[in-house]
Amino acid sequence: MDPDRFHVGTDVGGTFTDLWAIAGDGRQTVVKAPSTPDIVTGILDAVGLAAQAFGQDVPDFCARIDRFGHGTTAGLNALLTGNAAPTAVITTEGFRDTLEIGRLKRQVAGLTDLEVGDYLNRGRWAPVVPRTSVFEVRERIDRTGEVVVPLDPASVADVLESVEASGASAVAICTLWSVANPVHELALREAVAQRFPELFVSLSHEVAPSVGEYARMSTTATNAALGPVMGTYLATLDAALREQGLSVPVRVMTGGGGVVPADEVGREPVGALLSGPAAGVITGQILGRRMGIDRLLTIDVGGTSFDVGVVVDGSPLMRGEVIVGGADIRRPAIDVGTIGAGGGSIARVQDGSLSVGPQSAGATPGPVCYGRGGTQATATDADLVLGVLDETGFAGGTMRLSRSAAEAAIAEQIAAPLGLSTVEAAWGVRQILDSKMADLLRTVTIERGHDPREFVMFAGGGQGPSHAWALCRELGIRSFVVTATATGQSAYGTGTSDPRVTAQRPCYVRIPPAHTVSEDDVARLEAEFAEAGEAAVRRMGPTVGEPTTERIVSLRYRGQAHHLDVPLPEPQLDAACVDKLLERFEAQYEALFGAGAAFREAGFEILSVRVMLTARLTAGARPTPSDPLVAAGTRTVVFDDPGQPCECPVWTTAFPAPWQHIEGPCLVVYPGQTLVVPPGATGRTDELGNIVVTFPEESS
Repeated sequence: MDPDRFHVGTDVGGTFTDLWAIAGDGRQTVVKAPSTPDIVTGILDAVGLAAQAFGQDVPDFCARIDRFGHGTTAGLNALLTGNAAPTAVITTEGFRDTLEIGRLKRQVAGLTDLEVGDYLNRGRWAPVVPRTSVFEVRERIDRTGEVVVPLDPASVADVLESVEASGASAVAICTLWSVANPVHELALREAVAQRFPELFVSLSHEVAPSVGEYARMSTTATNAALGPVMGTYLATLDAALREQGLSVPVRVMTGGGGVVPADEVGREPVGALLSGPAAGVITGQILGRRMGIDRLLTIDVGGTSFDVGVVVDGSPLMRGEVIVGGADIRRPAIDVGTIGAGGGSIARVQDGSLSVGPQSAGATPGPVCYGRGGTQATATDADLVLGVLDETGFAGGTMRLSRSAAEAAIAEQIAAPLGLSTVEAAWGVRQILDSKMADLLRTVTIERGHDPREFVMFAGGGQGPSHAWALCRELGIRSFVVTATATGQSAYGTGTSDPRVTAQRPCYVRIPPAHTVSEDDVARLEAEFAEAGEAAVRRMGPTVGEPTTERIVSLRYRGQAHHLDVPLPEPQLDAACVDKLLERFEAQYEALFGAGAAFREAGFEILSVRVMLTARLTAGARPTPSDPLVAAGTRTVVFDDPGQPCECPVWTTAFPAPWQHIEGPCLVVYPGQTLVVPPGATGRTDELGNIVVTFPEESS
């Protein structure tokens, strides 16, 4: 790779826009720019900082970029804030209320156990599209694909009049059993395109080809509502970057863990709702593979949220459906747990009780110590008071913090109401935040059949390296890893992830308890896998080399409402392979729900099949760690006892050279992140430039 060519990854968070870049000679940088309301400005600001770091002007830097990866929360924010496009839904006569009825738990979908107990949260989420914008068309297809009632032209004309009167900018078409025969959905798209060529249109059999009309309609309606928003945003971003000299396409991270061209996301934006968190997990997977670690937890503590992913046997845990803003999104995605907890989380005392988050000060006005007009004490203010952060080294030295402002805010808002000293109040803020994050880690591990003590933690985000030590001790994890690019963990993932696409086909097969499957059923499964594979190849487009293929089956016990996704155990699909598939399903089921929970006497139901293709992009240079750990004085830091702070050595580095050793307590300050090594723990650097922190066995 030319030493003056670059690979770039970006990720837009609630507080900062991160950018990671690497040159062909192994030089790399991570920069942070405050996120902006229009998103694009924050990205361009980050590009400017990166160009400056490499000693180039922006046009020259952009012209030398060979790969530009991007992760974004634009669609997620539009959905959660009600700023998605006005959308109309066209559905089969008699099914207008599908989005309103939903499932039994629709009114509390996506809420935590604590939130579910609050009656005021019931009905918190309105349907993605209100009933007044859902229109029925006369048609009917049965589950075999047989046309029972032909599509009625007069009914179509009436519906198009209603769509026009609704003022919709997008249309979601979701007819009953279109997954068995899409002929009516295709005809409706043609009718809408002829009458309203400017409208964004989504078809359910393309966006969510699965059985179950509620999740299919919810996913399609969400995709349609996000289409105009994401299409405009990505087009604006592409134009702005090309104006600066970028000549390669922008590749956007999907929730499934791979990158796709931006125009693909413009067609199906629902697939990129959780792109940033997914990129962080992919980063852990890539680095874990290089280090020989196949069981790891990835954490990303940013300014607004705390994201956790789980990698088992080298592969991220996936889920076939996610809930966003109360909407069921039937789309394969990396299973990422998220709560509102981060550096910007607001601390407050109410009725004598201290709480932290989920509300965040964000980037603007931000924590009090930023000096940007923020008035509410936050977790970042607490870390500054506790000595974890320094006034002059925040965000790579691009921001100066005010410790006196942080102390004043915590003293007035937290310490005084609780009768504590300022340091005790700040310590309490950190304890509560760490406890909330530890609870989420237990949820994604223990509650899903995994022992956290068997994992290595990969700490990312601007605040992750500062809090990892407390989380590891809480869960009994023996070691955690901090990379030189941890502060831009998701940006690194978008810049290094390979293209990955997924195609799904509905396929209902009932298997009796005796674990026998007929030759006809095997042939049907193979046919559906072949069709899904062809669709995936079409979506993938030209690739370098042969993509790797993974085939997955959605499976459940007969009569259950939920399923598990189980990879096919062998490339050759036959009756023996299906038997092994069922055994793998039962093992996975008992890992989740306990030994003896399996109940093969119920029989099995296969619901759908999925093909996932992963290609290879040209790899960039591997960075070469070369920096010594430079002593930079000491700092007083509070760990377990606010009354007994520790005097800690402070080390500085950008990319530590291998085989260096440090003893806790100490701090390692990078541009944009601070690693905390607690008393009793030790750290060592490896050949990849990572610092691996290990706890003594008795503390685990």
